[in-house]
Amino acid sequence: MKLNWKIWILIFAVIASLLSIFPLNFDKGVEIVSVEQNSTYYNAGLRSGQIITLINDIPINNFNDYKTVINSIFPTTEEVKLTMTSQGNNIILLTNQTPQISVRDIDKTRIKTGLDLSGGARALVSTEEDISSQELADLIAVTDERLNVYGLKDIAIRPVTDLGGKNYMLIEIAGSTPRELEGLISKQGKFEAKIGNETVFSGGEDVTYVARSGERAGIYTCDVSSSGDFCSFRFAITLSDVAAKRHADITAKLGVNTTNPQYLEKKLDLYVDDILVDSLFISKDLKGSRTTQISISGSGSGAARKEAYDDATKNMKKLQTILITGKLPYKLTIEKIDTISPLLGKKFIQTILFSGLAAILAVGLIVFFRYKKLKLSIAVLLTSLCEVLIILGISALFKRNLDLPAIAGIIAAIGTGVDSQIIILDESQMSKTISLRERVKNALFIIFGTYITTLFALLPLIWAGAGLLKGFAITTIIGISAGVFITRPAFSEIVKRILKD
Repeated sequence: MKLNWKIWILIFAVIASLLSIFPLNFDKGVEIVSVEQNSTYYNAGLRSGQIITLINDIPINNFNDYKTVINSIFPTTEEVKLTMTSQGNNIILLTNQTPQISVRDIDKTRIKTGLDLSGGARALVSTEEDISSQELADLIAVTDERLNVYGLKDIAIRPVTDLGGKNYMLIEIAGSTPRELEGLISKQGKFEAKIGNETVFSGGEDVTYVARSGERAGIYTCDVSSSGDFCSFRFAITLSDVAAKRHADITAKLGVNTTNPQYLEKKLDLYVDDILVDSLFISKDLKGSRTTQISISGSGSGAARKEAYDDATKNMKKLQTILITGKLPYKLTIEKIDTISPLLGKKFIQTILFSGLAAILAVGLIVFFRYKKLKLSIAVLLTSLCEVLIILGISALFKRNLDLPAIAGIIAAIGTGVDSQIIILDESQMSKTISLRERVKNALFIIFGTYITTLFALLPLIWAGAGLLKGFAITTIIGISAGVFITRPAFSEIVKRILKD
């Protein structure tokens, strides 16, 4: 039997969707998610997106293989030879530390899960004063640079606007916690180094280089105090010529410290957002010196050595980040911040899949008992499944994240799809005074009218709630549009053939 062109369009759309969802590659290994810039591994040639297939000639097929091999080598007190094979290139390192890289299994599909399913933190951020779209774009660029200084991956920063026209910044970081995200974006990050009341240099343009690894940066001592452990950090920076001259002019006016003659009488005070975070002695040899090399130090504390070490590391990275990127151009307010566990996301997907299949099967049974035709019931089931595939295929093609609002949109699209199929079935069973073709045509006219009203009802949701419902709105629009222009016409042809038989 010759197939109608409408059915051929549906078949083509389903095949294209499957090819969009499932990539035709069979690579084995683990994908590098992030590598800290200027680290040993970064300098050796490792980059995010690369695939590691061998470690010390041992095949790496998945994340469990990677974890097993790394755990068999580290921790160790002596340097060992570590050879990583990525895309045919061998990267050889001598180290006694676990590789400071993040890896994951290679994706089996092109479907990208959003924060709701992969886990992490999300914040809706506003500025104290109203800003234009261009000013928001500048803010996003600076924020993105700050968050990416340490090679963070899976960061999404996008502009959103509410129905009142106010601009917001929506930040999502997979694998982060609300507290970490809040610490990264809640402060403006204004860094100033002062001698007395005079500013020597600020973060951003005054600083041309910041050491973040190797001998010029790190934790150099840990001690015990009466209140617990504390660790000290130190890292080198390079000042611009303008800042170096400013340093020379200010120190030239200083005398020698009477208590500690090897230092000048005033310290170099470090402020972040106008809060004093540390004070450094200035060597008397630097008096009037136009030096560009400055050493920044600080500390961290904790109840135990590990907590103090981690706190010092966190404080050091915060200062390094602010010195590199400079302050944010506006003072920010976090309107909403939340998180979700990846385990909850996986359970939610399983529940949704089970519920969705159960609902589709239930609809199929109802159609069977209502119309007493098994072929019609199967047609409804297959059409609904085709709609889901097309929605997922379009999402994968345009790299749209599958998050909770998007899943809700898929469910809504399935619901409207079933409604439309019932309309076609009911209209096809109406009075025989008009032809089957005309009855189906009337049904499609009703469906198209419903589509137009639903489409206009969904459009405001793209901006409502500062864009938090955007995923639901767009996914639903994709679903109902694919239904009206692809699956409904094909389903109507299938119904006509079944009824004629």
